[in-house]
Amino acid sequence: MFQIEERISNMRYKYIACIDEVGRGCLAGDVVACAIIMPRNLFIDGVKDSKKLTEKKREALYEKIISNSIAWGIGRVSPTIIDEINIKESTRLAMKEAVNNLIDKEGNQILPDFLLIDAEKIDLDIDQESIIKGDEKSFGIACASIVAKVYMDRLCIQWDNEFPGYNLKKHKGYGTKEHRELIKSLGPSPIHRNTFLKKILNTK
Repeated sequence: MFQIEERISNMRYKYIACIDEVGRGCLAGDVVACAIIMPRNLFIDGVKDSKKLTEKKREALYEKIISNSIAWGIGRVSPTIIDEINIKESTRLAMKEAVNNLIDKEGNQILPDFLLIDAEKIDLDIDQESIIKGDEKSFGIACASIVAKVYMDRLCIQWDNEFPGYNLKKHKGYGTKEHRELIKSLGPSPIHRNTFLKKILNTK
């Protein structure tokens, strides 16, 4: 597991930022990306693809990852922008914003000199590599996936208070049967992605 770290350990880069996103397939809410720079020889037990972890385990690992990181940053793209430019471009934009938001513990902006990205390319003049299933192959990308997921889940709890009735805190914006039925009965909220609802609402 995490053979990418073995390969990049000899790279002559000072800061290697690992990037992943969450929320690409959601019907509601932002797409959220995390960029994180972890110490080169650090390993935190239990870290793996966020989708393979329980919510409780993700929350515990989130705190360990953040406290041990050299720098981390979050990028968010709103449902309005997603509807305008499509989800793929929005994902890339969120990842780019996350890299630009990399901040260390002293509040200093950190500019990485290499990017490891989960299955995407980012429009930045920085050496980078796209890794298919990166959250399974790279410790750093797995860390980014956990931070992004916990960050997104916390946003969903906020949105559930702001837009009650859709049970966002439960399904986290994804298209469960309950969520689809609630959209049909209540109509979309301001944070729903209208371009994702055409089949549900029978609109063009």
